[in-house]
Amino acid sequence: MSKLKVVTIGGGSSYTPELVEGFIKRYQEFPVKELWLVDIAEGKEKLEAVGALAKRMVKKAGVPIDIHLTLDREEALVDADFVTTQIRVGLLEARAKDERIPLKYGVIGQETNGPGGLFKGLRTIPVILDICKDMERLCPNAWLINFSNPAGMVTEAVLRYSNIKKTVGLCNVPVGMRMGVAEMLDVDADRVQIDFAGLNHMVFGLEVYLDGEKITAQVIDKLSSGESYTMKNIVDQGWEPDFIKGLKVLPCPYHRYYFQTNKMLEQEKTDYKDQGTRAEVVMNLEKELFNLYANPDLDIKPPQLEERGGAYYSDAACNLMNSIYNDKRDIQPVNTRNNGAIASIPNDSAVEVNCVITKDGPKPVSVGDLPVAVRGLVQQIKSFERVSAEAAVTGDYQQALLAMTINPLIPSDTIAKEILDEMLEAHKYYLPNFFTSVQS
Repeated sequence: MSKLKVVTIGGGSSYTPELVEGFIKRYQEFPVKELWLVDIAEGKEKLEAVGALAKRMVKKAGVPIDIHLTLDREEALVDADFVTTQIRVGLLEARAKDERIPLKYGVIGQETNGPGGLFKGLRTIPVILDICKDMERLCPNAWLINFSNPAGMVTEAVLRYSNIKKTVGLCNVPVGMRMGVAEMLDVDADRVQIDFAGLNHMVFGLEVYLDGEKITAQVIDKLSSGESYTMKNIVDQGWEPDFIKGLKVLPCPYHRYYFQTNKMLEQEKTDYKDQGTRAEVVMNLEKELFNLYANPDLDIKPPQLEERGGAYYSDAACNLMNSIYNDKRDIQPVNTRNNGAIASIPNDSAVEVNCVITKDGPKPVSVGDLPVAVRGLVQQIKSFERVSAEAAVTGDYQQALLAMTINPLIPSDTIAKEILDEMLEAHKYYLPNFFTSVQS
């Protein structure tokens, strides 16, 4: 077997031990020879802590994976086979601003939805596109596996504004939904399959199967009777029973921001008063995690990592890379070019949908059209993603304002402009391309 080189940009992330665990578990099928963990100067301390833990993990497992730590992205990318991106431009301090500022205007402040989603995209997309340019020079045959949020918007930008064709966006929400349904049914998750279709953080479960038998109605009944699933970073508000019965498909946890906007806004206000933004909560979680990582006796992924809202991201990434490398042709929900899978979304746009994973990448499974009850919302968010990606690339103020205004969580163009202007100033340092356009 060939020996693989994997580069993880954002290698100092608290999620990296899960990635390393995934490579260890799959080593016989997916023989990683070199794992390069890359970060920026501000993340050097975390990179060193995570890297030391990674080295202890592979030593304990007895697998010959060479771990390299570097702040030099170009050095790492040379001849890579897979490149994973898990970056947070502006660190958690930027996320705190994304969550705090909109609340001042009576608008939900959330990492990937509404104003927060827009600004995370504005900061992240230019950096990802720079990584793409480096890949074109240094590892043109590598696969780019992105799980930096907002993953759907980032995938849209890579497909439209880079020459990287071998790219896949990844999210842990479908994994969490499948595991949540399995828990509701009290069965092993491997027995549950779900037909996913929609967009990142806007994906629906169209049908649910247990051992190949369709059980969608049974799961809908459980949701309408008070059982539910969510994520660590999204409060479970329950669902109005008749609404869920009328919807007839499974919403993802992020749909609460659109279908329960007032409830979620009030919950955010309460949480902010009691414990600060979610970013500040995560900062405290990360302090605990990195204190654990620094323990020289720790040589496994600590269970506390699952308290982060993005648990299972990295394992899903390992599963995806393994399936591409081995041409497994199994079914996985990923973000990729639509190519006709969802009838009401342009063929060249990014969607989140079940795909057959081959050595040539994901092949979307056609679902026809989405149910009319959810079609319009999905199309509106796709418009938001498209316009946001264009604003990120061009630094066009009017496109950014347009994106902000058409998002369904924003009540008016006036409020959109007020939030936009304050957030632009707050994130000025991380928007050089954009801010130069504003000044000129």
